[in-house]
Amino acid sequence: MNLNLPAVLQRAIAVLDAIPQDAIALAARVFAAAIFWQSGQTKLDGWRVSDSAIALFREEYRLPLLDPVWAAHLATFAEHLFPLLLVFGLASRFAALALLGMTAVIQIFVYPDAWPTHGIWAVALLVVAARGPGRLSLDHILARRLVP
Repeated sequence: MNLNLPAVLQRAIAVLDAIPQDAIALAARVFAAAIFWQSGQTKLDGWRVSDSAIALFREEYRLPLLDPVWAAHLATFAEHLFPLLLVFGLASRFAALALLGMTAVIQIFVYPDAWPTHGIWAVALLVVAARGPGRLSLDHILARRLVP
């Protein structure tokens, strides 16, 4: 068996190069959104922020400069709004930056030892912020209609 390693590597790289950026952007948007959406869902009791979520902000998270009740409400709102925007690809770069900011707050003030997990979140959000949401987004559709 004659195995030409450089040719095999070139073919493998060509296959990876063929992955569409639009698919990568969609995956980055959807999977990052899912993380924050699920977190937001844990903070709800019906249509209101749960007492346990407020207690979590008061006793465990202890964010500086923010009242725990306000922090719980703001985080719950953000963890629902920005993931929805990401999934639909609307104001995607803004939504990604907002969630990237939340990720930084969580990393710095809440769980500083969880940097590997937060790093993965940050990379997905940076893909969207830096390269855009891709053609499978409302941002792309709106841009095509607004820009002649």
